[in-house]
Amino acid sequence: MKYILFLPIFLIATIVTLGQQNILDKQIDSIISTKTTKPFNGVILFSQNGQTKYSKIFGYSDIDKKEPLKLNSQFVIGSISKQFTVVLVLRELDKGNIDLYTPIKKYLPELTQSWADTVTIHHLLTHMHGITRLDKPTTFKVGTQYSYSQIGYDLLSKIVEKTSGKSFAELSKNLFEECGMKNTFHPDIKGYNNLAKGYTENENGKIEFETETFKNYAAAGSFISTVEDLNIWNNCFYSGKLLKRKTMKMVETKQNGAVRDHPIFGITEYGYGITVDTKENILQLGQTGFAPGFISMNYYFPKTKTSVIVLENVAYETDDLKKTFYYHTEILKIVRNEIKNYR
Repeated sequence: MKYILFLPIFLIATIVTLGQQNILDKQIDSIISTKTTKPFNGVILFSQNGQTKYSKIFGYSDIDKKEPLKLNSQFVIGSISKQFTVVLVLRELDKGNIDLYTPIKKYLPELTQSWADTVTIHHLLTHMHGITRLDKPTTFKVGTQYSYSQIGYDLLSKIVEKTSGKSFAELSKNLFEECGMKNTFHPDIKGYNNLAKGYTENENGKIEFETETFKNYAAAGSFISTVEDLNIWNNCFYSGKLLKRKTMKMVETKQNGAVRDHPIFGITEYGYGITVDTKENILQLGQTGFAPGFISMNYYFPKTKTSVIVLENVAYETDDLKKTFYYHTEILKIVRNEIKNYR
């Protein structure tokens, strides 16, 4: 009798879930299909419990040649790269090779500025160091302010090279292989074959091929990946397979003082390498990414094991990032509303 009673309940739950999924699909499709002079050009993936629920491709890998994007098209993922760097740094912590609060002069004795005797790995991880150039003083007293930084993560990559005895590119390659990510690369590892071309809208509204795609430091913003690989990464990273539990807890904890007035989201709090958002009692972990010609988003919701990943290779209106990330933030809103309904 209990099995007979269970069947209708199961069927009702399945129908409700499918109904919710159809609504989400239609909402995302509606945003993407709206006629505009600035159409979305990229790949979107939404998954729960590791299972893909929505995966669609729009536009071109090469606009001039009209070569369509594919599901395994590769994109430069901007600041999403930082979480890879964080894992490689904190693995050195787990091995006992570094201390987060020891001045970095210990690891990089070649640094000549006096801040090397004050700045720690923790400061670099949290963007609270004030370094803008290696040959210049810091712009504020170390540890007193937050200033989003690329050079800080480059220094982190140099530290792990010293403590591990391996190149940062090799370390990242090994990490991706461990996770089963076959299409994710440090730019110096020339194994990528499906990299989409990046494009930027100029001041006259014309879309131009971007020549400075790899302008950022690799450790801060120039890794190459796909939506499917980032989905694999989320399931590997947030499940605690890569770091000790105590160490992973630090990644997901709002760090004191690591607060930014984000150009898209306003006041935003950071852990190590990712944002930690608890608005509306929904825990949202992850990061947006911007590299010349590429606009990215990768967020994970632990309670429902949900990933939402959006990779685009046309950057519109880069003087106003809220407009540049329009499609990404609208899709994020849809997913967050769905998660509210699951509670």
